[in-house]
Amino acid sequence: MGIAFPMVLVLSLLLYTNGISKSLAARPPVVNIGSILQLNSTTGGVAAIAINAALEDINSDPTVLNGTTLKVETKDTNCFDGFLGMVQALQFMETDVIAIVGPQCSAIAHIISYVANELRVPLMSFASDATLSSIQFPFFVRTAPSDLYQMAAVAAVVDYNHWKIVTAIYVDDDYGRNGIAALDDALTAKRCKISYKIGFPANAKKSELINLLVSVSYMESRVIILHTGAEPGLKLFSMANRLNMMGNGYVWIATDWLSAYLDANSSVPAETISGMQGVLTLRPHIPNSKMKSNLISKWSRQSQKYNHSDLRVNTYGFYVYDSVWTVARALDAFFDDGGSISFSNDSRLRDATGGTLHLEAMSIFDKGRKLLEKIRKVNFTGPSGHVQFDASGDLIHPAYEIINVIGNGMRTIGFWSNYSGLLSTVPPEALYSKPPNTSLANQQLYDVIWPGETAQRPRGWVFPSNAKELKIGIPNRFSFREFVTKDNVTGSMKGYCIDVFTQALALLPYPVTYKFVPFGSGTENPHYDKLIEMVESNELDGAVGDIAVTMKRTVNADFTQPFIETGLVILAPVKRHITTSWAFLQPFTLEMWCVTGLFFLVVGVVVWVLEHRINDEFRGSPRQQMITIFWFSFSTLFFAHRENTMSTLGRGVLIIWLFVVLIIQSSYTASLTSILTVQQLDTSIKGIDDLKNSDAPVGFQVGSFAQDYMVNELNISRSRLRALGSPKEYAKALELGPKKGGVMAIVDERPYVELFLSTYCKIAVAGSDFTSRGWGFAFPRDSPLQVDLSTAILSLSENGELQRIHDKWLKTGECAADESEMINSNQLRLESFWGLFLICGVACVISLLIYFGIMLRKYMRHEPKKSLRRFISFVDDKEPPKNRKKRSMSLPASSTATAPMTALDVERPARPVRNGSVIDIEG
Repeated sequence: MGIAFPMVLVLSLLLYTNGISKSLAARPPVVNIGSILQLNSTTGGVAAIAINAALEDINSDPTVLNGTTLKVETKDTNCFDGFLGMVQALQFMETDVIAIVGPQCSAIAHIISYVANELRVPLMSFASDATLSSIQFPFFVRTAPSDLYQMAAVAAVVDYNHWKIVTAIYVDDDYGRNGIAALDDALTAKRCKISYKIGFPANAKKSELINLLVSVSYMESRVIILHTGAEPGLKLFSMANRLNMMGNGYVWIATDWLSAYLDANSSVPAETISGMQGVLTLRPHIPNSKMKSNLISKWSRQSQKYNHSDLRVNTYGFYVYDSVWTVARALDAFFDDGGSISFSNDSRLRDATGGTLHLEAMSIFDKGRKLLEKIRKVNFTGPSGHVQFDASGDLIHPAYEIINVIGNGMRTIGFWSNYSGLLSTVPPEALYSKPPNTSLANQQLYDVIWPGETAQRPRGWVFPSNAKELKIGIPNRFSFREFVTKDNVTGSMKGYCIDVFTQALALLPYPVTYKFVPFGSGTENPHYDKLIEMVESNELDGAVGDIAVTMKRTVNADFTQPFIETGLVILAPVKRHITTSWAFLQPFTLEMWCVTGLFFLVVGVVVWVLEHRINDEFRGSPRQQMITIFWFSFSTLFFAHRENTMSTLGRGVLIIWLFVVLIIQSSYTASLTSILTVQQLDTSIKGIDDLKNSDAPVGFQVGSFAQDYMVNELNISRSRLRALGSPKEYAKALELGPKKGGVMAIVDERPYVELFLSTYCKIAVAGSDFTSRGWGFAFPRDSPLQVDLSTAILSLSENGELQRIHDKWLKTGECAADESEMINSNQLRLESFWGLFLICGVACVISLLIYFGIMLRKYMRHEPKKSLRRFISFVDDKEPPKNRKKRSMSLPASSTATAPMTALDVERPARPVRNGSVIDIEG
């Protein structure tokens, strides 16, 4: 009795503590997991086989769960009947399971995720719907890649092939809508877009699908993204083939549903496979491994065992297999950490209204959060690759294979990896050990066989029969009609700006239908600010012409990359006079003057060194010798040097130098003549300050922004401004001048000025450009044409087409050149004479080397004591008369006259006598 009472007390306390809870042992013999699948589908059948294969391997290995057996309870649901499938799934949640594999359908996964959160049961789902997030659903564990990554791979393929618009066809449910939303975001990041998207119900009739494809055929895009399930997707391919939409020009990209179907089905009808030739599809990348090979090798036996002998393993089979192993490994860690399996009723699910739903039958997994924590921390390698979850709850390193359907099978043409975000022919696992290289230049795919059995990449678009026609405003100019004008005979628009626009449109990867709408009467130039306002108000879809990009206009519209650089300049009448008293210095650049002067001195010094010992004209006091060097060197400029050269080396250097002087002198004379002729045409106005400080009238072109610029930026009174409408009015107003009713100058943009100066040569540009702008095409805010045309204009500039258009319409004559530019072009630069100076310098160096070599040999032969000081004195000494007589025997008589003895000769001591004779220094 004493022992029984404490036992009763303990039992009572346990019952009171647990209430209505259902408790199991910490290491129970059996643990149940659940699976929610549609077994009559390809993915559901493969998943069922993978779950049972994983359970067999886990339960046959005693080291995994240490004697605990893992069992599965499967619920067959209907993905196409959403309501029935949800009810079936909710009924299944009444079962006490510690985790659920599935469901495969996005709609059911959303509902069950709410229930899993409430019951704290981890949901190991391979649904790819991107909106299923572990942030909203903490107990949702995605065990396959999200559609966010798949759509990023699709966008990378679209961008790699330079397509800008696509058509999206999708099944109209959570899976389809959310997948296309992810695709839209991914394409936008690549500056591409979905031009047309159309959904259809999962149970759509044949007539509905045909109407859908017909509407797609009317669109301009020929790149079609198909995001559906296997059954409706195959129907669409079959009907598209009958409608000739699987031929040349079309591009079909199917998401991973197609690869999953083709991988899993061993016998695909020949008609089905032939109707999708050239299609691209994606497949989640599973690295090759021994574990993968082992699962493939035993799959046939497993599929026969579970009545799915016609199904082979696909990527979802690998992911589901590893999902079960993830639960098993997490459960083992859960038990090791002291976890136990127990369930409790949820008081919030009691039916207080007396209904018949029996929600109270659902139980909460008491330790569900702890098991979820263990699942998030798993880290192992399975047949699907490395199984590990990142901070957001997704598998690390998601990657996809890009596959081309060819013949009776599929060929991998490349890979996409989220690690780099690029396409590559190298498997992703080979990149993980290296830093990610995100340069688009490194992208590469193997060649594709496109629909129609062609290897040439389709353009991706055609001109649609029902596309919106853009209204493009064109200024109908009165003057400077070379830029843009309306042809009075045909009514068409033509000119420089029109050619640039049409050539840029031809480079776009999609068609643009448009019509030109003339703006202005043609009797005077229109005001361009009003044209931009019409673009802003959507009266026009764009404006093309000689439209300057100003700050005021960029507030109202987006502009393309400028296709011509321009700025405001001043036109003024010219007068003839030399602008500077130092014009004679302009033929040479500063470098040329410096190097030429330096070489005059260098040559003078070299000749002095070579002649100093033997030529009396190069001797004397230091002062006299310095004067001789300077006089001799600079007198060679006029060939007026009086000193004769006696040495062979000195004469050689002098001949080369005189040739250089002859070339330089002739070039200087020609350049100075040209510059003085150009400088005769000069304006009295030096720049913008002269306009601001004067009260005289200033002209501007009608419709130009120059009027507002001078008033607002330069503070020039509006009363001083005169509107001029044509080049003739320009010339007349400048000719009359301000005193006779004309203007002192005209402010206009450089392209107009260059065209004007090609005809009127007595007018010139004063100063330089005082603004820096360009002309561009205007479009409404955030228009994709603005970005794409900017890229096209840059291409025109790089391939030279922009310059050819410029030469066609705006080729100017001689009068258009800027005088300052002509002066600069006539200046002689050091680069032009570098060869001459090099030859002369080399001759000087070689002559000095030969001379000092001879002197050193003589010094070594005749001087007993050797020192640098004695050698310098030896070189400086005058050559003895005996030797000079020998040297002068070959010279003319006039050259052999004895020079008078200098003071140096008197003061120099007599040479020592050796063996009774004076030393002969020449040996």
